[in-house]
Amino acid sequence: MHLQTHLMTNSDQEPVLPEYVVDRPGKIIFVGHHLSTSAQTRCIIRTMSQSGATLDVGTGYDIPTHFFLEIIGIHDEIGCTLIKREGAEVTVGFNMLINAEFLHHVLRLNFEASH
Repeated sequence: MHLQTHLMTNSDQEPVLPEYVVDRPGKIIFVGHHLSTSAQTRCIIRTMSQSGATLDVGTGYDIPTHFFLEIIGIHDEIGCTLIKREGAEVTVGFNMLINAEFLHHVLRLNFEASH
């Protein structure tokens, strides 16, 4: 399912990159001293585009400004920056645009899991 993203807009406030419903489990991996990554918490990745994502993290967790996001089942970590938080919903921007093929791989996993 294709949605329009609120993460990147042009001067007319029209969406630049499409956002997709993902609803996959993920992990927020905290970056500590000397780039250690020992602390982490689970999340649900609700939507995703090449530029960022919307996560459901629950209300009882503090989320750092910078962290890595791992999609469960895909062992790549995506560098993220917190954009905003509203209750349990967190909007993040990816530190670099993710490859379109990687995003399609994530979407294919959802399709295969549902069939």
